[in-house]
Amino acid sequence: MAYGVKIAKGDARKRAAIKRRHVRIRKKISGTPERPRLVVTRSNRHMVAQVVDDSIGHTLASASSLDVSIRGAEGDKSDKAKQVGALVAERAKAAGVEAVVFDRGGSRYAGRVAALADAAREAGLKF
Repeated sequence: MAYGVKIAKGDARKRAAIKRRHVRIRKKISGTPERPRLVVTRSNRHMVAQVVDDSIGHTLASASSLDVSIRGAEGDKSDKAKQVGALVAERAKAAGVEAVVFDRGGSRYAGRVAALADAAREAGLKF
């Protein structure tokens, strides 16, 4: 039987819940050389996406809203998430990756996370 432990209030509690969900997801999802893992990390301001091969523990491609090409772009956070998705897909294709497994990182598949995933699919990555 699992017992819930109250560890903190406010934001620390939310981060702990996200971490718990991510651990639960990672029990089922693992990146292989044929299908690496597309990891999405979402903060209040930025989005980071990485394509990771878990068998060797290397990042094959990455993109972030902090990249120079995206940082100065116009639009809201969802628009920037779409640009990050397209950029990570482009870099993954250049690294020889055709298909990935999607790791939403404990966040809900909605809003910016879904926008990033949809843009990566449109750019040619297969999930």
